[in-house]
Formats: sequence, structure tokens, C-alpha cells
Amino acid sequence: MSSLRNKVAIVTGASSGIGLAAANLFAAEGAALVLNARGSEALEAAAEAIRRQGGKAFAVVGDVSQPETHEALTQAALREFGGLDIAINNAGLVGPIAPLAEISVEAWEATLAANLTSAFLASRRQIPAMLQRGGGSIVFTSTFVGTSVGIPGMGVYGAAKAGLMGLVKGITADYGSQGIRANALLPGGVDTAMAGDTAQKEWAAGLHALKRIAQPEEIAQAMLFLAGPMSSFVAGSALYADGGNAAVK
Repeated sequence: MSSLRNKVAIVTGASSGIGLAAANLFAAEGAALVLNARGSEALEAAAEAIRRQGGKAFAVVGDVSQPETHEALTQAALREFGGLDIAINNAGLVGPIAPLAEISVEAWEATLAANLTSAFLASRRQIPAMLQRGGGSIVFTSTFVGTSVGIPGMGVYGAAKAGLMGLVKGITADYGSQGIRANALLPGGVDTAMAGDTAQKEWAAGLHALKRIAQPEEIAQAMLFLAGPMSSFVAGSALYADGGNAAVK
């Protein structure tokens, strides 16, 4: 397993769920990793687990809605591992669940900051570092919510995640000719803490053609495809890893 040998990757939201699964898989495939999350204890535990397995991982605690976090992440990639080839911009939050007219301006702005503005802040630091290596792959974690379907009470989250496709296309138009590939991954329901309790997970399973939700490791495999050499001609795209959710609506 060496598809990412000699590659350096940033993974945000790496202390749990999809981000942790991606970090472990990318490390197994040979990448050196700069990991990010807001909680220092869980993040350092994730990095240490990778190092115990013989991998390379460096932890940077920070909030992805803040520009200084992305400056620190990119500088760590350059300083610790000599460059940057891959960015998995995965961190985000659902925000308040309520009908749109009941959402405060503050909640709207916070949800966009965590899911969409964070992607812009990440890209503007990651792209110059990747250009120094002749290109790279940027993957944003979006969702089927707001793209293939609307879910009651999730209009703000859906709007923020759907906006990532505009960013993906813009990056492709600006930097595709220079070797930067930007794509969005759209998972369906995933068995993480964000998915809610057992009843919510069972409800979500019914939305999918496969009648189940994914394990984080399944989504990480799709991330590996977009990040690595097997997707060398994939740019500006949305890849559904949603158990057929979008196909049966």
C-alpha cells in the first residue's frame, strides 16, 4: 500500500469520523500527514497512533474558520515534510437545525464560516504551496444535503455545502492548467457522531438505495481515489459516495 508514497497531505477534522479514517488510510498508503482539529487531546492521540505504526504525522490544533489555522497548517507541511501535495478539507459543522426563517444571522454566518469560508481560507494557503511542487489535489467534503436534496431544517448547512461546488469549479478554472486538481466528495449518511442517535441513523439509512449508511472508512476510500494518482484526470467534479441516495430521489 504505497499509492501516496513521498506525498504530504493536510487533513482537517482529523480527530474523529471521516477525517480520522482518512488520516489512517493515507498514512497506510505512505503519506506524511499534517492533522488538524479543534481538540488537542484527541488530535494528538490520532497523530501518535500513526507514528506508532511507523507513519509520519504532525498535529496542528486550530479552528478552520480562522485564517491563522490554515497558515499554521501549510507552514507545518513545508517545515516538517518539505512541501504539500494533498489537502483534505474535511472539517465542518451542521449548525442549527430549524426552518430557515427561524435561523439567526449569527447562526447563518457561523455555519458558512465553518463549512464554506473555511474552504476558501484553506485553498488560498494550500494552492501556492502546491504550485511549488508542480501541482496537487484538493478535496472538499460536501454532502448530498443541498445538492441532490433538501432536508427540512437543514437549509443553512445545505447552502454552505452546496457552495463548495462553486469554489471547486473556480479553482479548476484558475489553476487546473498549473496542475491543481480540486474536487468535492459528497457522502451520504455516515456512521459518525454527527449523524445523531440510533433513530436518526436508521431514518437516514432509509434515504439510501443501499438502505444503510456508510462507515467512515468507506468514505475515506473515496477520498483516497480523489487525492491520489488514480484520479489524475478528474478535476472540478462532484463525486457522490452516497449509497445511491441521489440516484433514487
